Amino acid sequence: MTIENTSETKNCGRKKGVMLAYGSLQLGTSIISAISLAALALSFCSVKNESKLFIECVEEVRGNGKSASQAVYFCNGGR
Repeated sequence: MTIENTSETKNCGRKKGVMLAYGSLQLGTSIISAISLAALALSFCSVKNESKLFIECVEEVRGNGKSASQAVYFCNGGR
């Protein structure tokens, strides 16, 4: 029995290293995914602010008597 236990222990050491590497890889990819999602969330904040400013611009130009298409054209940089 002692000979069998010794061979099983040697095999367990190799598997332990592989499992440790796999776990580290999984943890690393989870961290990268979390960082990517946070970056996406922050980028949506700037898009929201830009959209709000654009809508305010269109409403102001429409208040001056122009049509909606003319107001959008003006707010996009047209003359």
